[in-house]
Amino acid sequence: MPVSILRSLTCAALMAAAAPVVQAEGLAGSYLAGRAATYDSDFAAAALYYTQALARDPQNPLLMENVVFAQLAMGKAELAVPVAERLRQIGARSQVASIVIAGGHASGGNFQALLERDLEREAIHPLVDGLLEGWAHIGTGSVSSALKTFDRMAKDSSLKPFVLYHRALALASAGDYGGAEALFAAEDGRLASLSRRAAVARVQILSQLGRNEEARETLQAAFGSRLDPGLEALDAQLQDGKTLAYTIAPGPREGIAEVFFTLGAALNGDTANDYVLMYARMAASVRPDHVDAILLSASLLDQLGRYELSVATYKQVPRSHPDYHAAELGRAEALRRAAKPDAAIEVLEQLARQFPDQPGVYVSLGDLLRQQEDYAGAARAYDKALANTPEDDGSRWFLLYARGICHERLNQWEQAEADFRASLALEPDRPQVLNYLGYSLVEKRSKLDEALNMIERAVAARPDSGYIVDSLGWVLYRLGRFDEAVAHMERAVELMPVDPVVNDHLGDVYWAVGRAREAEFQWKRALSFIDPEDTDGEADPERIRRKLDIGLDAVLAEEGAEPLKVANGG
Repeated sequence: MPVSILRSLTCAALMAAAAPVVQAEGLAGSYLAGRAATYDSDFAAAALYYTQALARDPQNPLLMENVVFAQLAMGKAELAVPVAERLRQIGARSQVASIVIAGGHASGGNFQALLERDLEREAIHPLVDGLLEGWAHIGTGSVSSALKTFDRMAKDSSLKPFVLYHRALALASAGDYGGAEALFAAEDGRLASLSRRAAVARVQILSQLGRNEEARETLQAAFGSRLDPGLEALDAQLQDGKTLAYTIAPGPREGIAEVFFTLGAALNGDTANDYVLMYARMAASVRPDHVDAILLSASLLDQLGRYELSVATYKQVPRSHPDYHAAELGRAEALRRAAKPDAAIEVLEQLARQFPDQPGVYVSLGDLLRQQEDYAGAARAYDKALANTPEDDGSRWFLLYARGICHERLNQWEQAEADFRASLALEPDRPQVLNYLGYSLVEKRSKLDEALNMIERAVAARPDSGYIVDSLGWVLYRLGRFDEAVAHMERAVELMPVDPVVNDHLGDVYWAVGRAREAEFQWKRALSFIDPEDTDGEADPERIRRKLDIGLDAVLAEEGAEPLKVANGG
């Protein structure tokens, strides 16, 4: 969708009513609690407190609107409808109420009521209102009126792609698959690139026309050779010569749900998540089997920090649905973000048993196990991900890199180095791989010149990465080029001022150039930044304390390490 449309939609006021709230004691408390809950995206609490306030001031439009939005955000549009109707009856303008009322008409099959809306008071946005009008005409049996509506709207070039997409869906819903495909085929097939569902719609329409080979070509052109389980199911049916059902918008109710969904999907990432959530929830309310709307709602709730509500929304996708795989991946991520890693791991392990050939499941499992420091389990997961990932797949470099980290953490250096070098063979300039391998070589005091070259390349690619700049300073320190190391280590501390490892390293570098007081200051800073619960961190608090007691030279002597020596005999 053109940016101008997105901006104009975003500018539409979500909370249009501006009536003052009466500051009665009980009312003010509930209102303020509702506002606090809204800022925290705690929609359940917001609905509760605003409803309590509304009971004390039942004609207040601002309270009504807040109740409508909170109920819709929770996915309870049926509870929002009566309050939205009250807003309409008192003549208040409210975008969210207009959305809920329009969705309620569509859910009830009352398409004539959609056509009779008073757009002076109930308008949502010209694009939305026009598309709703077109689909409402379909619902009343007047396809010709619907097409006239779409044609009128398409005269606006900024709206044209979106309108033509819905015109194609409407033609398909009326059985005119040829007319629908003609629209998709026009303009180099750009309509199918609007969204995943647009591409699937064209695939289904081509199959209805008996053109399964073209449908498969369209599928692969849109999604590549690696298909997720939902798309694989479509491809398998096409290969078997079966005719795909047209499910994207087979009727007016589904078409109206598609209006809300495609608008929300287009706005996603360009405006506030709670604003997008309003459209996604409405789409799922009008069409409860709209799995893409469910997935979008759940993802938005996750991003808003409403993890429990996100998990519950993901669980609405039935096990039998082809996109159950995607829903479970999302549910696992929401559980992880909710600080429930064990539950997330259980979800992913069950999913791996159900979809043993899907590398994405093993990648998610490996990433989560690695975060939990179960490096052996993570390595096994990455093994399976690599086994199911084609040799020419662009993600193999990352899988090798991630598995290399696991092997390094397990002190399996030969396997780790092999993985890092295999990753670099695929992507020679990946700064994070260059840095990790280079830094590891430095710590092992092995191949230091090669390590320096790797880290310098990484710094050139990511000059503002504190970790990578630290690595450069540290390899120079290891090479005995202390004076050169100072500026890089100071820059690393500027970039990561509270990182204990970087501050510890700067202390060592200062000591090496004879700046003992500054070294002690940095070691003390490093100690202050160490998390006492982090027992696996690189910064060793006991070693730092020992350096403060007797100095770095004496600590190195105790450890049997070589004394500090400036390069070139300095």
